[in-house]
Amino acid sequence: MRALLIPAEAVYRGVMAARGKLYDWEIVRATRFSVPVLSVGNLSVGGTGKTPVAAWLAGKCLERGAAPAIVLRGYGGDEIMVHERLNPGIPVVAAADRVRGIREAIARGVDVVILDDAFQHRRARRDADVLLVNADAWTGKHRLLPAGPWREPLRAARRATLVIITRKTADRSTVDEAKRALGNAASRVPVAVAHLVPGDLRSTATGQTLPLHALQGADLTAIAAIAQPESFFKQLTDLGAVVRPFSFPDHHAFTRSEARHLASEAGSSDFVVCTLKDAVKLESLWPAEAGSLWYVSQRLRIEDGEDHINRLLDELLSPRGKRELPTQD
Repeated sequence: MRALLIPAEAVYRGVMAARGKLYDWEIVRATRFSVPVLSVGNLSVGGTGKTPVAAWLAGKCLERGAAPAIVLRGYGGDEIMVHERLNPGIPVVAAADRVRGIREAIARGVDVVILDDAFQHRRARRDADVLLVNADAWTGKHRLLPAGPWREPLRAARRATLVIITRKTADRSTVDEAKRALGNAASRVPVAVAHLVPGDLRSTATGQTLPLHALQGADLTAIAAIAQPESFFKQLTDLGAVVRPFSFPDHHAFTRSEARHLASEAGSSDFVVCTLKDAVKLESLWPAEAGSLWYVSQRLRIEDGEDHINRLLDELLSPRGKRELPTQD
């Protein structure tokens, strides 16, 4: 089947290359803005941790005294609610047209915009591009859509200001392999490494929190409607839990009957645990008689390259006014 898709992949590759040249040569001009714009995106479809990374960067901007906003397409609605949960008080603007979304954010009085999932959305000019590469899905093969999950070839990383390799359960050798490949494809772009780790358990019903060691030896019903749910399940297993997994397509819109079915399947489980992305959709549907639905959100732990991240944010928020960070060739 993959072989049959190779001609379509070649067409897609050609279209993306031609589109990129139109922007590179400024035949098609990107829209500039009066505030700094930072894009967070990836080269593949889903699963790189864009939402937690974008939320984390927005929080770092807030810590530095800026007034950030998150602008995203808002596909499925869950990402909007996740951002609102992770960073209460930071405006979240959903717009398929990112240019319109950025303008709406500026009208609200913000002074820096974080674009969630916008590496390929080149119509909106940005001052920095953070590109995420997922080590958990790294195979060394970079087949483009529709023959594979990649939106652009690895050499497109040359457009980035900074690459962050994200991992949940991938080992160091896989991270190093991805790092070497990026060094060959985009040698002038700095690389950082971030470990996405589960945060504390939190009840959707009461807000109660429990430390992760409460899962040691526990019987879990685990629910995930995310890209690569197996990474989430393995995180829970690595915490010492016995996991009964239930996976759904990314951005799945749960129904009340599905929530009731999951609650009945949980039976005598010690905990029913999902991701924050799923909790914001399931919490209003979860039957009260089933007990608490618990979730864990992903937290960032920077393992390498923190100085690169700090330098990018310092430049982005420079008091000398908006400045354009160099795009790598």
